[in-house]
Amino acid sequence: MELPEAAEMLSRTPDVLDALLAGLPPQWLHRDDGPGTWSAYDIVGHLLHGDGTNWLPRARMILDRGAEASFEPFDREAMLGEEHTNVSVLLARFRTARRASLGELSAMDIEPGDLERRGLHPDLGEVTLGQLLATWVAHDLTHLGQIGEVLARRYRDEVGPWRQYMPALDRIAKAE
Repeated sequence: MELPEAAEMLSRTPDVLDALLAGLPPQWLHRDDGPGTWSAYDIVGHLLHGDGTNWLPRARMILDRGAEASFEPFDREAMLGEEHTNVSVLLARFRTARRASLGELSAMDIEPGDLERRGLHPDLGEVTLGQLLATWVAHDLTHLGQIGEVLARRYRDEVGPWRQYMPALDRIAKAE
């Protein structure tokens, strides 16, 4: 796990989300695949919530306390209880949060040896700081893919016979 590379990848997510979602009409932003699935809007809210309550608090805990106490459980669906706002406002909040997260990550002055330091996940047991930070990057990328898929499924039936070449149109992921 290379920290500068990970930070660079994480810095790109707000731009990708803006390019894909800014200005889309509600029927695109809020379309989901039924109960237990998320819309593109929901996923952005989930990413925003994670920046504030998941990644950095856990990284700080590893650096400050190691594995002596378990991380706080992460509410993966907290964003579903939030009041809906215009997507441009949500995207701006995410951009601001991500910029702050990356600034704080940089200020932690993490050394290569720190990546092996351990914390305690409430479900997974001991994890390293390197694993946590790698997961943050993979989490972003996974959800960017999920957004692309939920948007693509809006045309699931309209693609006709090409559907056989697009497995994402029939792959419906449960929320996180």
